[in-house]
Amino acid sequence: FVDSRATTVDVTIHGQDYSISQSPTLLSSSRAGGTTGAVLWKITPAFAEWISDAQSNPLWKHSSLTSSSTVVELGCGISGLIALALGPSIRHYVATDQEYVHRLLRENLENNKSVAASTTAKPQPKGKSKKRATGQQKPPRKQDGPGSSNITFAALDWELDVPASLKDSIGLSGNDDHDDEEGDDKGFDLLLSCDCIYNEALVAPFVRTCADFCRLRPAHTTAGRRAGRPPTICIIAQQQRSPDVFEAWLQETLTVFRVWRLSDEALGKGLRSGTGYVVHLLLLRDDA
Repeated sequence: FVDSRATTVDVTIHGQDYSISQSPTLLSSSRAGGTTGAVLWKITPAFAEWISDAQSNPLWKHSSLTSSSTVVELGCGISGLIALALGPSIRHYVATDQEYVHRLLRENLENNKSVAASTTAKPQPKGKSKKRATGQQKPPRKQDGPGSSNITFAALDWELDVPASLKDSIGLSGNDDHDDEEGDDKGFDLLLSCDCIYNEALVAPFVRTCADFCRLRPAHTTAGRRAGRPPTICIIAQQQRSPDVFEAWLQETLTVFRVWRLSDEALGKGLRSGTGYVVHLLLLRDDA
């Protein structure tokens, strides 16, 4: 944690000061389903600074991220810090987590809206822009965009909810540049996750949810390129804690994804070797 006992944490990203409200009381409660999203974790400010750095981040430099990108985050927690840092530079940011984070997330997005608004010098776009019961999946619940107009929250349960219905549930379908010519795009350009895997029970539903989101975009084939929509890129950031949990995640992930660990050169000083953090890039396998 940055400070698990404080009700407010101040963070600076790219010279912009954010004030993040959090809930130590909720963190220490016995709420079923977990409470780890109730406070700000140490990796989040470093990841938010890296992913929103349009000058040096390789995703921006190679146009995998542009001002026309749509991004979904899994396990956003209460802070909204990544959304606040990245959201103003892209088309739309969808933050997802369990419903219990919604109140504080909305508060943080609203309280830091003026800070986020001052970061809206966008890079120019280049080119076009409970176990899961069989047959019993439900769509994510629609929520109003809690802060900035292009940041939206939706409650998403990795075991029960259906990624394919996420854009419909929040009214984003039909907003893609290619929708008229290629049909509705229910997928995203980028999927982000920051420090969401901390026990083995989460591994399978987390990896399955990542894969389900990626299946909403065509594989990187000739047909997929004709559709004008590149495959979804997953960026998974983690703090190294349990070797067993990490190994379980990696083995599960390799069954459906091609996996690369990002180098120190790609990451910069905040996330490089020696910090205790690792960041991986995933692309869905063609046979997954």
